[in-house]
Amino acid sequence: MSKPSAKTRVAYVCGECGAEHGKWQGQCAECGAWNSLSQIALGPAPAAQTPAARRDGWAGRVDPPKVTALKDVSQREDARTGTGIGEFDRVLGGGLVEGAVVLVGGDPGIGKSTLLLQAMAKMAGRMPGLYVTGEESLAQVAGRATRLDLPLDGLAALAETCVERILEQAVVARPRVIVADSVQTLWTESLTAAPGSVSQVRESAARLVRYAKETGTAIFLVGHVTKEGGIAGPRVLEHMVDAVLYFEGDSGSRFRVLRAFKNRFGAVNELGVFAMADKGLREVPNPSAIFLSGGSARQPGSCVLVTREGTRPLLVEVQALVDASPLSNPRRVAVGLEQNRLAMLLAVLHRHGGIVVSDQDVFVNVVGGIRVQETAADLPVLLAVLSSLRDRPLAEKTIAFGEVGLSGEIRPVPNGEERLKEAATHGFKRAIVPKANAPKIGASAAAYKGLEVVAVERLSDALDAAFD
Repeated sequence: MSKPSAKTRVAYVCGECGAEHGKWQGQCAECGAWNSLSQIALGPAPAAQTPAARRDGWAGRVDPPKVTALKDVSQREDARTGTGIGEFDRVLGGGLVEGAVVLVGGDPGIGKSTLLLQAMAKMAGRMPGLYVTGEESLAQVAGRATRLDLPLDGLAALAETCVERILEQAVVARPRVIVADSVQTLWTESLTAAPGSVSQVRESAARLVRYAKETGTAIFLVGHVTKEGGIAGPRVLEHMVDAVLYFEGDSGSRFRVLRAFKNRFGAVNELGVFAMADKGLREVPNPSAIFLSGGSARQPGSCVLVTREGTRPLLVEVQALVDASPLSNPRRVAVGLEQNRLAMLLAVLHRHGGIVVSDQDVFVNVVGGIRVQETAADLPVLLAVLSSLRDRPLAEKTIAFGEVGLSGEIRPVPNGEERLKEAATHGFKRAIVPKANAPKIGASAAAYKGLEVVAVERLSDALDAAFD
C-alpha cells in the first residue's frame, strides 16, 4: 500500500493585522476586523525530525550555527551612503545602509515616487539603481524624470511585476539600490493567489528582503494606503522591513512631512520636511520657519509650541477657537493632536484653573499639517484655549511647553535646554516652561540670547503668567 502524499496546508490570513487562523470565520479574533480573512496555501507540512536527525542535517554545512556570547560578537558601524537629499538622509538615520529594506507609504499623489526617483538620480554616480515599476509604463517614468530635470543617463528602469523575473534582471544588472513601485502589484509564481492579496504581498516582500540581505542591495518598497490611513497589506510586512517611512500632509498642500515610524538604523519619529515645487520635492532645512505664521500682530487663540521630533526641536503654532455652542453636547475637535487628550485637558482646565468651557465648542489645530504626538503640547493647548475664550492674545514673542497632570501640576518634558535654545534662536523673548526644565543656576545667559524663562509648577501659575 502506497504512502499518501503530503497535503498542502491551508491557512486564513487577516488582511488588516496579518494574523493566521486555521479556518475561515467572519471576524478576525486578533484585531476584530470583519470579512478580512483570505485563504493562502502554505505548502506541505515538514516532517518532524528527531534531535539526532537535526544534528545530522547540519553535518554537511561549512559553518553550522552555534550559540555565541554577545560580548564575543564583533561590532562595526553601519556604513551609510548619502542619498543627496538632506531631509531624506535625516529620516533614514544619516543615510542609506547597505542591505536595508525600507517601506515608504503615503496617500496617492503625495510624492512617494517623485522622492525616490530624485534620490536614485542623485545616487546614480555612486550607487547604480534599478527602478521597478508595476503601475506605470517606462515612458511614463522617463517622462516624469524629464519633467523633474533629472539626468536620464544614470537611471535604469524595468516594467515588471513578477518577482522571479525582477530578481533575474537584478542578478544581471547588479544594482546597489532597487525601488519596487509598488509592493501591492508584485506577485510570485509559487502562489496562485491574485496580485495584491495577503499571501502575494507577504511572499513577494519576503523574497526581496532575502535578496537584499544576501547581496547587500538596498531596496525601497512603495506601499499604498488604506482608507483607514494605514499602509495596505498585512501588518507582518512592517515587521519584515528595516524601516517604515510615511508621508503625512494633504496632497493638495505645498508641504510634505516624511516621518519614520520604525527604523533599525536610526531614530524613530524623525521628521523630514519637503516642499512640492515644479521640479519635484525640495527639502526644507529650517522647518520651524514654515510652521510659524510669521505675522507680526498678536492674535487671540494662538500659542507657539516647542516640540521635539526625532533629533531636533521644532517650533509650531497651536491655534484654538472657542465659541458658544448651540448644541446640548458641545463639539471637541482636534487636528494634529489626540482628541481624547484635548477632552482631558479641558477637564483639568475646569477643575484646577477655574475656567468653564462646558458650554463652548472648542476647536484646536496645529498649523502646517504636522501631527504632535508628545505631551509637551498640553500647556500650549490650554493657553491657546484660554486666549481664545478671553479674546486676549498672549504676551508678544512667547513660547510654551510642558505636560499637564490630572492634579494640575506642570510636569517636565525631555530636552528642555534644546527647546529653549531653539526658541531663542528664532527671536522669542519669553518662555513659560515647567520648573524642572528651567535653566540651572549659573547657566550662561548668552546661550539663551536674552530669553526670559518663566518657570511654573501649577496650571494656575501658568495661566497667570501667560498674559501681559
